[in-house]
Amino acid sequence: MEKDLKQIPSSLFRVVLYGPESTGKTTLTKQLAAHYQTVCVEEFARDYLQKKWNQKKEVCTQADLAVIVSGQLQLENQAIANANQILFCDTNVVVTRVWSETHFDGYCDPQIIAYSEQFQYDLYFLTGIDVPWQKDDLRDRPNDRQMMFDYFKNTLDKLQKNYVLLQGNQEQRLEKAIGVIDQLLKKT
Repeated sequence: MEKDLKQIPSSLFRVVLYGPESTGKTTLTKQLAAHYQTVCVEEFARDYLQKKWNQKKEVCTQADLAVIVSGQLQLENQAIANANQILFCDTNVVVTRVWSETHFDGYCDPQIIAYSEQFQYDLYFLTGIDVPWQKDDLRDRPNDRQMMFDYFKNTLDKLQKNYVLLQGNQEQRLEKAIGVIDQLLKKT
């Protein structure tokens, strides 16, 4: 694992869409970026792991997590140049940490843990599990949604991250997120 990954400093307001699989993070990330006329950072792991699955029918391993953390941060750092006041991230290193701990019997590479505590984001939107789970090649926990949600939430609490829970349908989540962001932007 690389020990010198760094977030590019920026005055942008960084928002992470965060939560278990199949809870609407990608859709909401894109909607928020469009609403605020800015860019979003897509999920590096999705394309990376889908390609691995398509080519070899292999799933994520511990070794893949270092590549995912590095690739995600690289996408984030590149997006900063084109962002307008806010940068919406469709995941981050804390998600990778949670995924590692829940899929590898509590283990996470110490460097990933360090990055999850070091990299700074202004707000997390924790997406609830009150939307239907949708199957795809990469999703693997349809019967563990509550356990995964609890783990995601507990990790935010443990790390003392600023977050807001989003529940309800797509329109309700978007409306609440916009209201929260608008209030935060007024304070800056």
